[in-house]
Amino acid sequence: MNYAYIRVSTDKQTVENQRYEIVRFCNTHNLRIDIWTQETISGTKEVQERKLGRLLQKLKRGDLLVCAELSRLGRNMFMVMTILNACMQKGCRVWSVKEGYRLGDDIQSKVLAFAFGMAADIERQFISIRTREALARRKAEGMKLGRPMGSSSIFEMLDRRAPEIRQWLREGRSKVEIAKTLGCSRSTFYRWINLNKLTINL
Repeated sequence: MNYAYIRVSTDKQTVENQRYEIVRFCNTHNLRIDIWTQETISGTKEVQERKLGRLLQKLKRGDLLVCAELSRLGRNMFMVMTILNACMQKGCRVWSVKEGYRLGDDIQSKVLAFAFGMAADIERQFISIRTREALARRKAEGMKLGRPMGSSSIFEMLDRRAPEIRQWLREGRSKVEIAKTLGCSRSTFYRWINLNKLTINL
């Protein structure tokens, strides 16, 4: 199956330019897009909160995902690398029209997949180090650390329902929606997500 993904950040932007670029590219390369996915949402939103998350779950080995440019997949390099690495691990191809990238199952793509995975892991380590340093600095400045009063029982409830939460995330449900379903605040739910290092299973 051949998929095309289009994203704009605001209603003031139009998807037509991206669609035109993809259609022209497909005509030149004798490709036919089976399913188009387009959305108006910020690229900083997490993948599972976008239509892109549901699209990535559908991809199977041999499928092709075409986008006008890689920046349409995510706003920062870490997010884009994570998505590309997940696609290549599944044996999917990702083609970018403007940059001319062809990520597939060839040896160059396998090298890139390794580099993407390593870079993403290094970035996660950097985030962990920066978090520990920030906490140490706040402690040295006399700030009280730890969970707010009353959050312990909520975290215990979230721990018990972790399998359900993971399933909901895989299904593409937003964190805001899940928090409402569970009856807890968004901030508490986000803290629990970060503490448990939950990521979408692409």
